[in-house]
Amino acid sequence: MVIEWILWLPEYEEKIAVKHGVDKEEVEEALYGETVIRRIGRGRQAGEDLYLALAQTFEGRYLSIFFLLKKGNVAMPISARDMDRRERRYYGN
Repeated sequence: MVIEWILWLPEYEEKIAVKHGVDKEEVEEALYGETVIRRIGRGRQAGEDLYLALAQTFEGRYLSIFFLLKKGNVAMPISARDMDRRERRYYGN
């Protein structure tokens, strides 16, 4: 899957930054880079499912990014945090 665009809602951007210490630029670096993406649930809207992306930033930070995939391969991040140990093994590090 190739992410074509990232749609940010201010409330999610703020939550990700304040609660998890991950900034918008890190999420974008990770989503546009090499990612391991898997569908983890059905979204509330038809055709919009919830996905988890495991990726690394340019600085080397390992992130777990939860996003809704909208039409046209548009990702809307709803949460992002540092990967846990199990996710890092799954990612390959």
